[in-house]
Amino acid sequence: MSEDVKEHLQLSASLPQGSKKRSTKSRSSKRAGSGRTQSESKSETVATPQTVPAQVAAPEFDVEAAQDIVFKPNPGPQTHFLSSSEREVLYGGAAGGGKSYAMLADPLHGLNDPNFSGLLVRHTTEELRELIQKSQELYPKAVPGIKWSERKSQWISPKGGRLWMSYLDKDMDVTRYQGQAFNWIGFDELTQWPTPYAWDYMRSRLRSAQSQSLGLYMRATTNPGGAGHAWVKKMFIDPAPAGKAFWATNIETGDTITFPKGHSREGQPLFKRRFIPASLFDNPYLADTGDYEAMLLSLPEHQRKQLLEGNWDINEGAAFPEFDRKQHVIERFDIPKSWTKFRACDYGYGSYTGVLWFAVAPDEQLIVYREMYVSKVTASDLADLILQAEHEDGTIRYGVLDSSLWHNRGDTGPSLAEQMNMKGCRWRPSDRSRGSRVAGKNEIHRRLQVDEFTEKPRLVFMDHCTHTLAQIPTIPLDKRNPEDVDTNAEDHLYDALRYGIMTRPRSSLWDYNPATQRTGFQASDTTFGY
Repeated sequence: MSEDVKEHLQLSASLPQGSKKRSTKSRSSKRAGSGRTQSESKSETVATPQTVPAQVAAPEFDVEAAQDIVFKPNPGPQTHFLSSSEREVLYGGAAGGGKSYAMLADPLHGLNDPNFSGLLVRHTTEELRELIQKSQELYPKAVPGIKWSERKSQWISPKGGRLWMSYLDKDMDVTRYQGQAFNWIGFDELTQWPTPYAWDYMRSRLRSAQSQSLGLYMRATTNPGGAGHAWVKKMFIDPAPAGKAFWATNIETGDTITFPKGHSREGQPLFKRRFIPASLFDNPYLADTGDYEAMLLSLPEHQRKQLLEGNWDINEGAAFPEFDRKQHVIERFDIPKSWTKFRACDYGYGSYTGVLWFAVAPDEQLIVYREMYVSKVTASDLADLILQAEHEDGTIRYGVLDSSLWHNRGDTGPSLAEQMNMKGCRWRPSDRSRGSRVAGKNEIHRRLQVDEFTEKPRLVFMDHCTHTLAQIPTIPLDKRNPEDVDTNAEDHLYDALRYGIMTRPRSSLWDYNPATQRTGFQASDTTFGY
């Protein structure tokens, strides 16, 4: 640690009245050439092969000798987070673990380097203001002479290091950062982003042409729950035990992300991730009194398990609480050729496209037997992918597609739906009438229920439809309209499911004839006449 940074962190200063007293940020060893220190518990960090630039230990600094310090990380998870050397790290889990102050403290390692460029984001401007206020309490005491520019929304240290504080509300907000480069990027409350698009895009802004010694880091904090619960869980929670570093994986396939074909390091892992859990009991400033714990204990069960226990298997406000893997997930089997098959699609080029294939059993049970979840695929290419997937399926009776894809493109040519139809990938428009969203959600509820007559649910999913099985159980309700799901959540496969289900008629359990294993009437789509 440089002497000037050491001096800054030992300033005789106190936090504002009413704030919980915190002491100086410190690290017992630091990242390569950046002033970032590293925890002594080396066993918690997986060794980095020589294919990835190694982190170099620096001289140790005894923070306990400091007097009247501004901020000192709590022993355990908070210290581990601030000393982590992995490229991407998520910190959090339960509430009260000191996430916000840890996130604000993390970029301090580089602010006194003139080449440091950092970016800290929240999802909305309102949330950003709260974070800026906390930074204004901490930064002037940790880095004397640092200046806040309201116009540019950035901190500028006397040595020239810069930290922008901004927001990313919509996916397309990332375009504001085209052409920019950062050494450090932080996302506070990561599950507030419904999809991984912003996180993935901002990774491309992580580079440092001026100083290789600073290192490149992405950091995030969050609690379980929220619109992005599912993808954050797949990216950071599911691949490895908590606290253990692991090679970054593709959340769509589960495969390790490697250098591409033709690269000198072809096939070698690119970088590491790590999830560091924290709880209220890791923060003595809140835990000791018992007041905050009592408040968390008073919450409803779902919220209590998320915020007090940090349970990632519980998603508050899930739209379909009746979903049960034991009942609704079945093993893969070959669909009989006599069964009706159809597909449904929610298309999106900028985010994701979800396609589901359905089979109709003789008792009118719907079986989702295949999925496709892709991004950045044109309508024409999507048609080719779908036809290739259906090569051995036999007859696909019909397909239903988001009706917005029939919008006339004017002088530019046929609509996206027409482009796919011309390729032989046939579609009809989905129902977009008034009330169709609520009606579709209600029909999913009905089909997830176990039929009293057949003793089976009317909707099941084959176990290899992993993206659907991650999305449907966790998709949250719209807090302002509990009759619908949160449209800001990752909902493309949900919409495809809704489109498909609504093409099937309602049938009463009393219409089922066990002798013939058929309903009393032939299934038909009242809209399209299938």
